[in-house]
Amino acid sequence: MIKLIKKIHTQKNNMIELFATENTSSKKGQTAIIIGVFHGDEPEGEFLIHKLMEEIKNDDCIGNNSILFVPCLNPDGKNLKTRTNANGVDLNRNFPTKNWELSKEKDSYYSGNEPASEIETKFLIQIIEEYKLDRILALHTPYKVVNYDGPAKEIAEKISKLNGYPVQESIGYPTPGSFGTYCGIERDIPAITLELPEKEPVKKLWDDNKEAFYSFIKE
Repeated sequence: MIKLIKKIHTQKNNMIELFATENTSSKKGQTAIIIGVFHGDEPEGEFLIHKLMEEIKNDDCIGNNSILFVPCLNPDGKNLKTRTNANGVDLNRNFPTKNWELSKEKDSYYSGNEPASEIETKFLIQIIEEYKLDRILALHTPYKVVNYDGPAKEIAEKISKLNGYPVQESIGYPTPGSFGTYCGIERDIPAITLELPEKEPVKKLWDDNKEAFYSFIKE
């Protein structure tokens, strides 16, 4: 069974929701989280997370593990069809990392006027502090790679074998204030950024990644 366990309102009064599987076993396994739509113009992750939630809601495939889901972190940006949130901030540059820096321009990579200035960022930080996460999966587009931060190389390689995407430790350009740096590098939580190819039918994305998702939640 999957339950809604936390929700907050955004700047535009949209809802960000946190769902969780219900572990009825007396034994506690690991805790993982899957997050979609950091960027409002990357909506594919929300569909895939809801599809996964539907598939596993009555399935005992996760064993004693607890799985958290944030299908859409940036509903304001999704409605606006923008990378950024309603304040024009790139959420994946807004985390309070050691390398956070104030953007020179208010473009689509704008970091915010200070670290963790945004409702959405604070929501994820609260989740990380409240739950002892053993691994993290964030869904993005468009690069078709399995990117990782922190001690996640082995997980990335397993995912790569199942979906055929190449493993890539660096995305190829600086990402100050990123979620991966905050969780993976600075907090030593295995963090995967699954970069999906853009402009592919969501059914194909699901078919290509279903086994990878199952592997991640059963890890």
